Amino acid sequence: MADVARLAGVNASTVSHVVNGTRPVSDGTREAVLRAIAQTGYRHNALARSLATSSTTTLGLASSISANPHFADLVRAVESAARAAGYTLLLGDTHDDAEQELRVVQELADRRVDGVLLAPSPHAGERALPLLRAAGVPTVLVDRFTDDGLDQIAPENVEATAALAGHLADIGHTRVAMVVGMPGLHSSAERLAGYRRTVAERGLDDDPALVVAGGSEPGRAAEAVAALFARAGRPSAVVVGNNAMTIGTMRALRDLGLRVPDDVALACYDDFEWSDLFEPRLTAIAQDVPRMGARAVAMMLERIADPALPARAERVVPALRHRTSCGCRPGRAPRTTASDPGPVPVGTGGRGTLGA
Repeated sequence: MADVARLAGVNASTVSHVVNGTRPVSDGTREAVLRAIAQTGYRHNALARSLATSSTTTLGLASSISANPHFADLVRAVESAARAAGYTLLLGDTHDDAEQELRVVQELADRRVDGVLLAPSPHAGERALPLLRAAGVPTVLVDRFTDDGLDQIAPENVEATAALAGHLADIGHTRVAMVVGMPGLHSSAERLAGYRRTVAERGLDDDPALVVAGGSEPGRAAEAVAALFARAGRPSAVVVGNNAMTIGTMRALRDLGLRVPDDVALACYDDFEWSDLFEPRLTAIAQDVPRMGARAVAMMLERIADPALPARAERVVPALRHRTSCGCRPGRAPRTTASDPGPVPVGTGGRGTLGA
């Protein structure tokens, strides 16, 4: 820095202000400093700065990135919000495995990240979360809730899945199946609860055999759906609990020679970027992933700034994208009301609505 200052004809504090953006300097001075930096090959020493400030300006994101296309979208949203706030994002793939999750959060803590955003596995409360608490790492849970008193943000699940099943009931289906995700996740339990609520309220067939375990994986979902349709009393419609299982469900229906929606109506939780690029176009619940990622980062920065804040739990209300896989008549949209309420604090009584 002293070399850069001598070459630019300024003092070292001015070089620091240019590099760190801590004080406005004139355009001429900034250009002189940048030319000197280029000539000397100076590189900002992030490690030295972190020792001086007790901040690495890095955040960690731990989630099952490779197992579900949804998490790739979440990574993009979180990285964009973190970068806009001046943070670098470090990623770790947990594979929704307890041991791998523990390794990932330990490595992030060892690298002294300023905070960890975690999409918790079903076993996070046993080891990963206690480790983060013991290390004093600010933590925000994203996409999935747990029972722990931590900052959390996730999509609304019950109303959304009830809307999917309700739409299928509106167009005449009475025997509707549900492919449920990984056990132990709040999202799986809540989406199943939404389905069951509609079954009870609308008088649909409540045969327990219509609920099958897809394990939040394409392969397991395909096996479960194949077994479901091998039995007597096939369903006329299927609700799928996430987009990884939607891939498996569609593969199984294809292998069985069943056409969507001619033979089986299909509606799913989680939209795909390419959902409307092929036929049938998927009727799906679309999460507002950019909003969820931005809010997760905002909650993290607020937590870093004030560790004494009370824990917050918020929901982001998704939207129902009505397309053709449900098989209803053109122009017959679901009976929902468009709304954009943003994040909804849990426990306020506000349930929000779904946009058609």
